[in-house]
Amino acid sequence: MAEQQVGQMLDAIGVTADIDEGDMAVDAIVILKILKGDGSVSLVKGRSESLDWVTALGMTTAAQAVENSGYALADEDDEP
Repeated sequence: MAEQQVGQMLDAIGVTADIDEGDMAVDAIVILKILKGDGSVSLVKGRSESLDWVTALGMTTAAQAVENSGYALADEDDEP
């Protein structure tokens, strides 16, 4: 398995994110469900080059909390 850029692949499957104008992405974790040539399915994880394991773990944990809450926690962060 060879490492490859996934930007075009994400565009092709319609990945979007709720990003405000002026916001800048600084790190990313990507989890892909892959259908292999033999018909099997696997998960593959990618991440931005500058992302260290501690930050990756924190981002993954936070993302799981947001997924589990139905975005209720994300909305609370926007309140003054």
